[in-house]
Amino acid sequence: MASLTGTISARRAGWRWPRLDAVVLGGSVLLLAYLTVVPLMFLVLGSVSPSGQVLQGGFTFAHYARVLTDKVGVGLLGTTIVFAAASALGSLVIGAAMAWVVERTDVPMRPLWYGVALVPLIVPGIVNAIAWIFLLSPTIGWLNLPLRALFGTSLSIYSLPGMIWVEALHEAPLAFVLAGAAFRSMDPSLEEAAGMSGASMWTTVRRVHLPLLLPVTSSVLLLLFVRTLQGFDVPAIIGLPAQIYVYTSRIYLALASYPPEFGLSAAFAIVLLVIATAGVLVQRRLTRRAESYATVSGKAYRPHRMELGPYRILAIALLAAYGLFAVVLPFLVLLWSSVLSYYSVPTVTALRQLTLSNYLFVLHDDLTRASLVNSVELGVGAATVVILLTSVIGWITVRGRSRARVVLDVMAFIPLTIPGIVLGVSLLWVYFTLPIPIYGTMWILLVAYTTNFLPYGIRTVTSSLVRLQAELEEAAQVAGATWLGTLRRVTLPLLRPSLLAGWIYVFIVSLRELGASILLYSTKSEVLAIRIFELQDAGEYTVIAALSVILVVALVVLVATLQALLGRAPAEA
Repeated sequence: MASLTGTISARRAGWRWPRLDAVVLGGSVLLLAYLTVVPLMFLVLGSVSPSGQVLQGGFTFAHYARVLTDKVGVGLLGTTIVFAAASALGSLVIGAAMAWVVERTDVPMRPLWYGVALVPLIVPGIVNAIAWIFLLSPTIGWLNLPLRALFGTSLSIYSLPGMIWVEALHEAPLAFVLAGAAFRSMDPSLEEAAGMSGASMWTTVRRVHLPLLLPVTSSVLLLLFVRTLQGFDVPAIIGLPAQIYVYTSRIYLALASYPPEFGLSAAFAIVLLVIATAGVLVQRRLTRRAESYATVSGKAYRPHRMELGPYRILAIALLAAYGLFAVVLPFLVLLWSSVLSYYSVPTVTALRQLTLSNYLFVLHDDLTRASLVNSVELGVGAATVVILLTSVIGWITVRGRSRARVVLDVMAFIPLTIPGIVLGVSLLWVYFTLPIPIYGTMWILLVAYTTNFLPYGIRTVTSSLVRLQAELEEAAQVAGATWLGTLRRVTLPLLRPSLLAGWIYVFIVSLRELGASILLYSTKSEVLAIRIFELQDAGEYTVIAALSVILVVALVVLVATLQALLGRAPAEA
């Protein structure tokens, strides 16, 4: 008996509770695997299932044959690539040109142009697309009225060039932000050397700026390509009525048909995922090689602003034109449409029929109010979960020493390659198959939003941790603080501004999300983007205009208020 007691005591003495950081690491790996790897596994299984049911067995490549070898499928792939590539190139040209003017020249009213460039980031893509329907409709578009009167012709938004124009204009602010950061970090001594050698302003731009920015512009172009490839707003609002289909809209149609073509939608989703993944991997590779072009060092310098001289008017005209087409005209046409009983172009007769009935409908409509509440709840929930989760994951990947942190980093990167509508298809497979009763509830949307926006939180946390020296954390540990205590009392307080910026950004993009929501919502979990989509299907354009005006004004006021109260945090998002 004594011998048995001694053996048990020895075993207890030799056993150790796992360290808290190891437990957190293991839990994070399992959670990320559930959020990212499991849906993709079900998606792959569904794409090769003959019956469209994962657990019913069987194997076929018939769905891929329709996608990749059928004449319609090949044409669809070509349209998708052309739409994404042309939109990305247009966004890059517009955004980079604006960034160069604002960051590296002496153009006046710089704060105004910053605001003009960044406001479209807040506007949901579905709202922007509907505004351009009002502006470039073949029969009643604002911009077509003078074109028809002067030249006897008109443009149509319901075309592939129209889709490219709207998408490029809406994504240009992202190119502005990314290119602007590169322009700000350029060492002006290179420009000064070019100037001393007799180079003109345009020669300096062509021989100095553009070569140095080649890795950055290539990376931004690929990122814009992937974002456009994943977009659903413009293909749904403009492409579907025009019968111009890309992969995202074709996935939606496959699931909206009767009976739903689950296997075909999964095959389309896998091909789209492969293209997006290839683009993101190339973009990351270019980013890694960008240090060979770096011009920022520890030596202090003040960025030099080039004198525009006689070109100043041209620069102001460029910025003003973007502000007119990206901000002023879309908002004005929405505001005008929102005070009409039925849409019409501005006339004296229409002025006599102004009404606030659309705003009253929005304020009193039960479905609209419920969708607003759902969107806010999901935005707050997704932003909070993403920031809490990525704070821990980011700390492990940057500060941790375990080899498993590489696995965490890869799994946190996966959602960046998953278009929202593909994620929606993946989660359909998962929760149709597993006995987890969250399909049709707010919980499945929260899972989708959390998974979709994980890369934004990771990018915010890791970039901030890299800039944060580790001495304070090491001092806390030397003083006896635990891993959790150091994270809670030292690291997170220092990261508060960046975490707040990430929270605000995730909240805003959650309000805009349409791709994943369109496949996962139910009557009890409808969100604002879905409500606008339904109103558009019903032809209630003036009600949509009123709802869009309220939404845009509310978001702009929210961001401006947070900017005033909290300093630069919202701008960093």
